[in-house]
Amino acid sequence: MNIAIIGLGLMGGSLALSLKELDFVTSIVGSDHNKEHESQALSLSLVETIVPLEEVKKCDVIFLAIPVNGVISILKELKDVPKNTTIIDLGSTKELIVNSVPSDIRKNFVASHPMTGTENFGPSAAVEGLYEDKVVVLCDLEESGETQQKTAKKIFKALKMKKYFMKASEHDRHAAFISHMPHAISYSLANTVMKQENKHNILALAAGGFRSMSRLAKSSPHMWEDVFKQNKVNLLEAIDLFENELSKLKEDIINENWDNVNKTMSHGKTLHEILD
Repeated sequence: MNIAIIGLGLMGGSLALSLKELDFVTSIVGSDHNKEHESQALSLSLVETIVPLEEVKKCDVIFLAIPVNGVISILKELKDVPKNTTIIDLGSTKELIVNSVPSDIRKNFVASHPMTGTENFGPSAAVEGLYEDKVVVLCDLEESGETQQKTAKKIFKALKMKKYFMKASEHDRHAAFISHMPHAISYSLANTVMKQENKHNILALAAGGFRSMSRLAKSSPHMWEDVFKQNKVNLLEAIDLFENELSKLKEDIINENWDNVNKTMSHGKTLHEILD
């Protein structure tokens, strides 16, 4: 199986490292609009060579590990791939991407979202094992061709990922709450503190709680701007509901209703009975 990866940052680079360990993968080539990323990916041996789009199209599997708006654009340039080619995107949003797939290659396309990553980006952020034991959501899989379904399942199984299946619209609403809104909050938290404290105080006083909550603010603004644009409606609903919860807690603190404050925190704590 010959594989091409478009986008050689954290997700694409980490994917390449894991794919190299699979016995059914014969070659891995790459492409990135950022020439520096291409050079770094080669020097780090993430891919064997950098190839133009016409060479990418000759591969059995094409992974799209690029910002979600880029996925929509590049799909228009892949309309002439062979019928047995499998195109798999790794985007954080799904519905707009799925609705934008050219009809010529709808059978070729598999919409996926590996629920993994770090706050770092670029080829140097690639880590081996990033995908192992993580969840991958496959959306509207019944619209993909039989060959493409089997290929995607085979690869994600070999990567030791846990597969879940749902509609693209369901995915986007869920992702707004557990991924997109937390990123929005993290950026806002970082900016709130930056406007109140100088950098020396932040370095001196920032402990585990602040570091954990602000960690996501290290993520690529370019990538997350695209995600926010594509999932705007769901994200705004999630932010509204979060603001309501925060307002209730604020009101109880103002009124010194400590029983309600304790109940609110105790209820929130139960989330980790599910996650842990």
